[in-house]
This record gives sequence, C-alpha cells and structure tokens, in this order.
Amino acid sequence: MIELLKGFPDNVVAMTCKGRVTRADYDNVLVPVVEKALQSNDKVRLLYEIGTDFEGYDAGAAWEDFKVGMEHFSRWERIAVITDIEWIKHSIQLFSFVMPGTARVYPTADAAKARLWITQAA
Repeated sequence: MIELLKGFPDNVVAMTCKGRVTRADYDNVLVPVVEKALQSNDKVRLLYEIGTDFEGYDAGAAWEDFKVGMEHFSRWERIAVITDIEWIKHSIQLFSFVMPGTARVYPTADAAKARLWITQAA
C-alpha cells in the first residue's frame, strides 16, 4: 500500500510504502500525484519511505515504478529513499548512476535528514 505524506512543497511527492505494493497503488495514488506535480513544476522531487512492514512489490507495481520513472526521466531533480531494508539500499546505490537527478538513501533513523534534504533549495 502507498500512502501520501502531507506537509511538503508542491514540487515534492512524498509517500510511504507499507505491506504489499500493487499496480493499483501506483495507478490510483502515485501516478495522479506525480502528474499533478509535473503540471506546475519543471522538476519534481520524490521522498520514498519504505517501512519495516514492507512486504514487496507485485509484478505490476514494479513495472509501473519503472514506467513512472522513465516517462518523466529528465524531470526528477532529487530522490530520497528512506529504508533499513538492505536489498533496496543496495539496489538504489547500484543503479543511482543511471537515475535522473540525485538519489540518496537514508536509514530510518535519519528520516528527518532525508526530509530536510528533499525540501532544501538546490
């Protein structure tokens, strides 16, 4: 499940993932918010918090994640991922060189630092 986080500037899409993330989560929650942010901003930032109760993505969600990233490839300015899940940390670090903008991974204990970085002026 994807839940949107409130209290961020309109150029920041902030969310948390819990349990199992499905394609419907992307279609009904994330994609509309990303599209809205892109209508009023040249560049968008993403705060992606993955809780300890995260169970994974279904195949459709993984595809949607890839599509959302690629459709707007040049418009991602910063991506902050907050997680203590090792395989996710390693995946982000491994592929960060092909990711648009700047991507950083923060442990859950540093969530406040991630939130500050994602909202700071460039």
